[in-house]
Amino acid sequence: MAKFVYLFKEGRADMKALLGGKGANLAEMTNIGLPVPPGMTITTEACTEYYRLDRKLPEGVMAEVQRNLTVIEEQAGKKFGDLSNPLLVSVRSGAMFSMPGMMDTILNLGLNEATVQSVAKNTNNLRFAYDAYRRFIQMFSDVVLEIPKYEFEDILHNQKDKQGVKYDQELSPESLRKIIDEYKKLVLSRTGNPFPENPLEQLEMSIEAVFRSWNNDRAIIYRNLNKIDHDLGTAVNIQSMVFGNMGNDSGTGVAFTRNPSTGENVLYGEFLTNAQGEDVVAGIRTPRPIAQLQEEMPEVYNEFVRIARLLESHYKNMQDIEFTIERGRLYILQTRNGKRTAQASVRVAFELAQEGLITKEQAILLVDPGQLDQLLHRQIDSSIEVSVLAKGLPASPGAASGQVVFDADEAERLGKTGKKVLLVRTETTPDDIHGIVAAQGILTSRGGMTSHAAVVARGMGKPCVCGCEAIRIDYVKEEFTIGATVIKKGELVSIDGATGRVIQGQVPMKDPEISAEYTTLLQWADEIKRLAVRANADTPEDAKKAREFGATGIGLVRTEHMFMGQDRLPFVQKMILAETLEMRQEALAHLLPMQEGDFYGILQVMEGFPVTIRLLDPPLHEFLPSVEELLVETTELRITARDAALLEEKLQLLKKVRSLHEFNPMLGHRGCRLGITFPEVYEMQMQAIFNATARLTKEGCKVLPEVEIPLTIDVNEMKFFKKKIDAIAESTMKAFAIRFHYSVGSMIEMPRACVMAGELAEVCDFLSFGTNDLTQTTFGFSRDDAEGKFLPHYLESKILKENPFIAIDRKGVGALMEMAVERGRKIKPAIEIGICGEHGGEPSSVAFCHKIGLNYVSCSPYRVPIARLAAAQAAISEGEIIGTR
Repeated sequence: MAKFVYLFKEGRADMKALLGGKGANLAEMTNIGLPVPPGMTITTEACTEYYRLDRKLPEGVMAEVQRNLTVIEEQAGKKFGDLSNPLLVSVRSGAMFSMPGMMDTILNLGLNEATVQSVAKNTNNLRFAYDAYRRFIQMFSDVVLEIPKYEFEDILHNQKDKQGVKYDQELSPESLRKIIDEYKKLVLSRTGNPFPENPLEQLEMSIEAVFRSWNNDRAIIYRNLNKIDHDLGTAVNIQSMVFGNMGNDSGTGVAFTRNPSTGENVLYGEFLTNAQGEDVVAGIRTPRPIAQLQEEMPEVYNEFVRIARLLESHYKNMQDIEFTIERGRLYILQTRNGKRTAQASVRVAFELAQEGLITKEQAILLVDPGQLDQLLHRQIDSSIEVSVLAKGLPASPGAASGQVVFDADEAERLGKTGKKVLLVRTETTPDDIHGIVAAQGILTSRGGMTSHAAVVARGMGKPCVCGCEAIRIDYVKEEFTIGATVIKKGELVSIDGATGRVIQGQVPMKDPEISAEYTTLLQWADEIKRLAVRANADTPEDAKKAREFGATGIGLVRTEHMFMGQDRLPFVQKMILAETLEMRQEALAHLLPMQEGDFYGILQVMEGFPVTIRLLDPPLHEFLPSVEELLVETTELRITARDAALLEEKLQLLKKVRSLHEFNPMLGHRGCRLGITFPEVYEMQMQAIFNATARLTKEGCKVLPEVEIPLTIDVNEMKFFKKKIDAIAESTMKAFAIRFHYSVGSMIEMPRACVMAGELAEVCDFLSFGTNDLTQTTFGFSRDDAEGKFLPHYLESKILKENPFIAIDRKGVGALMEMAVERGRKIKPAIEIGICGEHGGEPSSVAFCHKIGLNYVSCSPYRVPIARLAAAQAAISEGEIIGTR
């Protein structure tokens, strides 16, 4: 029979898949001798089995739990459900990957009307016992019985008003007793059953509830956002309770071994005296900086500092530690790798390597490539005077402006329409995750630097200001006030997550400053990676930006973008509407110098690096007005009868547009098919490329143009174009009396091209996968239609695990790419192969490209740093690099 339950002493740090991150770390800390309250972990396998059995606990789980409870009772010196000295436990989720606040927790489990009196007697503190009991009833009812939390909060607030107090800890034992009685009445009215008294029944119901929480909405959204597998399941950790709310010699807190916003090597965190753990993270009370603990409890503080350094050294990573102090004694409840901003992530990795704690390779693996995008966030221009409304805690750096909204659903709705919003809440909860995703930034009136809003915003790289107590939010009126200033929903407000400032209106931004640590880390990555990283760029400005970000070439120049300028479009339309070859060539003669100038600029910026120039790809109708627009214009001209000549011109244009109409343009008259039927268009582009190349070569520039033919499906297409390219290149070299280098290749966008890659390689110098179209043609999905209509349902129903337009579909598209690489290299072992689709900047896709032996990836300029780091991580993970200090 499978083992579903492990005592902490039976586990290890490397058992995260089975015990979850929290359980594995609790086991590791127990085994290295840290003060961890005793407990056990129910495995992730039990969770997956629970769902396989249609939400029933696997047979034998509760028997194992009860056996292990006996051991925990011996260690704690208390007995579960005992009337003289009762053991109380916490029940917490713990998935393999950290998902802060996404699943549910229950504290103080084991309390009932009998044991609460025992706790009061043993602690000589009735107020403490009743406070623990009311918290347990509220958490259990919310998580297990699914009664909305706010109904309990209303009862709590009403009683505080009646007693005339502001904070929970000021409630008297009599008030707490009244709250407990009201809570129990609410449970009876909502469920038809009294609140459960049997501790074992409470425990079993809670275990099931934590398993259920694996598939709550916020957890699913978080996993989708962070690409965490939905099939992993969560473990359940059952741990002996220790109490931070037993008086002023008790407390609770959360601390990071380094600053999670900046990466500075200082202990960073918060604590509350006379409080339980959820008070810190929920933002119910604004906590105090951890440094003040040194003044109040110096011995505890010094012990905590020692343990924090030990944990960082043991795990070789910045740690996020939860702790409780019970009557002057320190307990460690959790440690995990701390979530931090991109800026902090880079600095921590660099400094840990500098300190000799980790190797350069380990430092590179510590940084999530996707996070690097955050370092390019703009900041508020410090030279501009701004109207500061208030100041809160600088919880997550970066700056944001947006329309104020007070509701997560509305933030999501407006975000989907393209509006920039700022989510303003008293405090956020895990249920607000979808609104946080949609917002530009987060502002809360309560909560500290380790509150839910702060932790989640930092993980997403969103600006956040927390604990701005000067603002008073009125959800009914949908406004907040700061003194006499009233800010209504929809008004523009800015926040600066680096300083905590809340600023009226929209403010000017400036480009970010790149740190020396960032530059060094990427230099280390360049030394390690095997894949080259190029950029997709269509202008000299884009190419310049690509070089600044470390691109070593251009993997895709989309020439169609050059046709859309107002000075060019008339000639493009003239070319399309031309009835004879002579008329078409006359229009192309105007475009030739323009195209030549484009190529000259890009090739000059990328001196010494390859530049892949794709010849015209989209169908011609995209350069003409739509049928609908022309019908409106011709109808108006007919009605007004003001310009017969213009009407005739528009009617001819309408006729041409209709003749170019295609039922499926993506698979129609585009790409090389266009170049075969209108060869003069491609010939003009070839001439422009080689004229620019010849001019630059004469000027002493080393340029490496690569002419790419799009949408090829057969070697005969390539032979058709190769002959023309070679002829035009040769005549250009002769005319300029110069020799230059050039390459010719095929863009692989069709499944047939993958199958025929061996034949294509015979006449190609390079092959480049256009993974966007290859994904569309492999799946038979139109991207625009799929993403807007049915693809979300495929992802929600888990038919597909990932959006194939974001990450390469390895089983289908990836298999075709592997086939093409194998067949191409069989014919021409040294042929250069890369990708230029948007997947080129997505880390898991970069890893796949490394695995199948591509030479390069290409992506947008701003994703080049991501691809550089991902390429290095792929080389390290494949075991190609030997670690060095």
